[in-house]
Amino acid sequence: MISQLIVTSVEKSVKELLEELGIEVHGQLIRVQIEQPAHLEHGDYATNAAMLLAKMLRKAPIQIASMLKAKLEQDGNVEKLIHRIEVATPGFINLYIDWKEWAQREFKLPAGTAEKVVIEHTSINPNKSAHVGHLRNACIGDALVRLMRRTGHEVEVHNYIDDLGNQLADTVVGLLHIPHKKGHTRFGDYCWDIYSSVNREYQRNPLMLEHRTNTLHSVEEGDENLSWVGLLVAERIVREHLIEMAAFGIRYDLLVWESSIVREGFWASAFELLKGTKHFYKETAGKLEGCWVLKQSGVEEETQDSDYSADKVLVRSNGILTYTAKDIAYHLWKFGLLERDFKYASFGEGLSTTSVAGTNGTYGKADMVINVIDHRQEYPQAMVKQALDLLGYTEHAEQLRHVSYGVVSLSPGAAEELGIDTSDGKTSYAMSGRQGIGIKIADLLDRMETIIDNKRSDTTGLSSRVIAAAAIRYYLLRFNLATEVVFDIGQATEVTGNTGVYLMYAYARAANIISRAETEFNRKPHVPVHFDQLEKAEYALLRQIAIWQDTLHIAGRELSPNLICNYAHELATLFNNFYAACPILRADEHKLPLRLWLTLKFKETIADALTVLGLPTPNRL
Repeated sequence: MISQLIVTSVEKSVKELLEELGIEVHGQLIRVQIEQPAHLEHGDYATNAAMLLAKMLRKAPIQIASMLKAKLEQDGNVEKLIHRIEVATPGFINLYIDWKEWAQREFKLPAGTAEKVVIEHTSINPNKSAHVGHLRNACIGDALVRLMRRTGHEVEVHNYIDDLGNQLADTVVGLLHIPHKKGHTRFGDYCWDIYSSVNREYQRNPLMLEHRTNTLHSVEEGDENLSWVGLLVAERIVREHLIEMAAFGIRYDLLVWESSIVREGFWASAFELLKGTKHFYKETAGKLEGCWVLKQSGVEEETQDSDYSADKVLVRSNGILTYTAKDIAYHLWKFGLLERDFKYASFGEGLSTTSVAGTNGTYGKADMVINVIDHRQEYPQAMVKQALDLLGYTEHAEQLRHVSYGVVSLSPGAAEELGIDTSDGKTSYAMSGRQGIGIKIADLLDRMETIIDNKRSDTTGLSSRVIAAAAIRYYLLRFNLATEVVFDIGQATEVTGNTGVYLMYAYARAANIISRAETEFNRKPHVPVHFDQLEKAEYALLRQIAIWQDTLHIAGRELSPNLICNYAHELATLFNNFYAACPILRADEHKLPLRLWLTLKFKETIADALTVLGLPTPNRL
């Protein structure tokens, strides 16, 4: 990466300058930062290292910057990649790339830091069809999988199936006790109605809740009528979920069933480990009497938020395990810290599942674990990390990363389309499976496909369904992770502006230019001889292409796919500006090689970004 080369060179110059001034250096005194200035006239890269040193050296930043400039020039202008260095007030050092030299060099990303990364995402309750909120999780998770693989990591993808939870139990209760007759083509859609119906029945008739308790006990014990019904319901719906996700290019390596964790002794092993710590104990009095509790380290009982106090309970007084308990056992296995393993069976092409009737496998044993779970699960995730720490697995706890994101709610327009009363004037409306409120993934994809189809005059390229899936996927990825996405059907189905369709059109345009250059003009792109007198549009596009590896590296380090979206949209915009301002195939002979090569570099770079985001790279749409 160019930025890393510059950082290393500046750090070396800083060290040499301090030694020259008689200042003894112990470790890293400042953190050198490099950025690409917003204005082209301020150079291709800049650093404020001189200003960071001003207080220590008791000199004006502009003076220190001049001294560092001399050191950088003396050391060879960052391996001959920099052709000019300027000092600007109040002490910036601006560096200008020698683009001819850059074009002939090959740059590589830093090597991945983890040998193996396990990424868990999607993890939808297997009790009904999935909605667009679940899809945001899956799109973020899949983009992270692609991003981590692209940055040099071995990645294993898990989808955790909660087949012992309340939600599945409610659907089973509804199927057995709530009469319902309505035409559906998918079982998950039928269960969508059943699930909301049974929750309404609980409110009318609280005695019905006893059926949920019985079902929970049965599915956890296994080998009973109710447990087999639960298994059949969960498996059927999981298969439908997998089909839905495959339409968006989302796939998994392993399905981990919660029932496997309980029935095959994983929790029992974790329980024995936890009992060896002073923070895990059985309450003998009070409202939690009979519960096994993991106490937060360093947090007094009276200061804990009452909304979260139940999450530290790992085993309830009736013997039922909480989600957090099973998750602790699961993560001990993920890191290879339990002396046991699952058996594995095939669940479809390229996909394995935990199964008591399976064979041995090589899953888990991760160096890093990444969990994609919405921000409402921050406390349980913290409890898992704390459990690892209390058990003495501090290094593993540090390698457990929770990628938190904002939930998806409905815009007033989308809510109104679903028949929700919006007279209260709210800016957004929460989706609720219990109330049957939400946009199902399959319904959204069908609707988007129709809109794309109606807008197209030429259907010889990608199918409208593939374009629709790409548009939805990009829409859910482009927001900052912490942002609550207020899902608006109108916005999601736009094909111009900051959209996946816009990016794919830009790629297709570049592909068409390269193809025409080769077939009609017998010209193949190659590294040009001349980089002098670049047009503004050429220069801006070139600078953006040059920071692709930096963007990849930062996005991978921060686990932020939206950074790739921001980069790709800016890149596509700059290419379209270049296309409008600078004739390419009709350029004069002096300019043609540069512009063809720039088009090729754009095509290669946007293709890389689209692949990381999970979008197609079509030669035509």
